Amino acid sequence: QVQLVESGGGLVQAGGSLRLSCAASGSTFSLSIMAWYRQAPGKQRDVVATITSVGSFTYYADSVKGRFTISRDSAKNTVYLQMNSLKPEDSAVYYCYVRGKDEFWGQGTLVTVSS
Repeated sequence: QVQLVESGGGLVQAGGSLRLSCAASGSTFSLSIMAWYRQAPGKQRDVVATITSVGSFTYYADSVKGRFTISRDSAKNTVYLQMNSLKPEDSAVYYCYVRGKDEFWGQGTLVTVSS
């Protein structure tokens, strides 16, 4: 089992920045992928960014390229999402996701970007 604790969401004005954190605990030795997803009201949950445990290879959704940065601290088993130049359309519940032998989701953290 892996437990995920997210933090860092909140209300920010358009153009502002937020940093999300997701700390993993438990059986973290087998994790291969850490990622952030988001889900806006009435919409499906979509991937925002992913990072591999080996090599730290990253992937970004087109909508966030150049504005968001995913990173990880292996020693702390924590993944971060630095979000800059935020837009109202970035407003959503952001979920941390990890995959190893199984997959696990965080509880979600709300990001609201006001215009």
